Amino acid sequence: MRRAGKDLLSLALIDARNRTLRWVNTCEEALVQSSSGAGPFAQPIDRRDPPLWSLGHLGWYQEYWISRNLQRARGDAPGDDRTRLASIDPNADACYDPAQLLPAERWQRSLPDLESVRQYLVATLETTLELLDRAADTDKGLYFFRLALFHEDRQAEAFTELSQILGWAVPWLAPLATPVRRDPLLFPAAPWVMGADATGFAFDNERPGHLEPVHEFEIDAQAVTWSQYAEFVADGGYDDPSWWSDDGWAWVQREGRRSPRHVDQLRQGVLVQRFGRATRVAMDQPALHLSWYEADAWCRWAARRLPSELEWEAAAHRGQARGFRAGQVWEWTAGSFRPYPGFVPGPDRSWSESAFGSHKVLRGGSFATGERMRHLKYRNFQRPERDDLFSGFRSCAL
Repeated sequence: MRRAGKDLLSLALIDARNRTLRWVNTCEEALVQSSSGAGPFAQPIDRRDPPLWSLGHLGWYQEYWISRNLQRARGDAPGDDRTRLASIDPNADACYDPAQLLPAERWQRSLPDLESVRQYLVATLETTLELLDRAADTDKGLYFFRLALFHEDRQAEAFTELSQILGWAVPWLAPLATPVRRDPLLFPAAPWVMGADATGFAFDNERPGHLEPVHEFEIDAQAVTWSQYAEFVADGGYDDPSWWSDDGWAWVQREGRRSPRHVDQLRQGVLVQRFGRATRVAMDQPALHLSWYEADAWCRWAARRLPSELEWEAAAHRGQARGFRAGQVWEWTAGSFRPYPGFVPGPDRSWSESAFGSHKVLRGGSFATGERMRHLKYRNFQRPERDDLFSGFRSCAL
């Protein structure tokens, strides 16, 4: 999809919007209640935007960067994008522009009702498709259409995460698979081109591509399983501060954690809450809903370590024919989210820069990640305490 032409991109944009509207239909009653300050969205949900705001923001984002953007034909080339055409909704900027409405203010804001939001989503997509039909079939000409597509795909997974938090069924979601266990993989020292090349679409934090030396390393062929993680819990891992970083131990104490989020039982099998149902899962499935702090603590306990981003990316590309498997859970990597040498921010300045230094990087994708978003160069970044994600990890030898 990063190199898709106009025809395929048009179908993808329609598919993404249909998936958004399908989620709306699934939880329509709760969304209608939220307009009147009632239901499950009456109170803030930790680290989440109001769903009604997120839905309207999808229409706003597409409109802001495409139909209202006088510079869209320039792609991600630097330019003056301060001048915008007016929105079809005169209140759109005041309601959905993240620069005007900060996260803490979004739960207090009076928003349009669900039917108005639904009409806004339909209308903005129609205009987007008309403009796409007239756009140049080049990377620059299609840049903002691809950007809007991936923005909506990211939000689709965020809606799935929210469904897990609230215990709502997601009937169209495929279950988590149980992978075949494989031995760790050893990779010899060799340079690797980190980041994306100059063709097709890439997020700003993936560029520029640059050569990095990679020392010899051994890495798990798949993510750490419930069986492996349960040993850490049974050994008192959540009671012993020696396995945790200072920030990690403070998080354990603050949250009162004795096991991972959504886990009811880790002995005689794993019993977890999955989309509102107590579900017994196989011990060989990847451990899920783990924060970076938990991944780091397990690695210390197991005399292992988290892979660097460089090691993860090199192994993911070089190890596919040798059994390297990713895509079941987002995988935490070591170190902090940093710009690559020569980083140039993209047009959406809110995307990467504010997270540098404070966030950790996850790679690979989860069972809830859309196929279009799966890319071995993609850098998901979140704060280390986040355990509401479909996140796990793999480890490396010391």
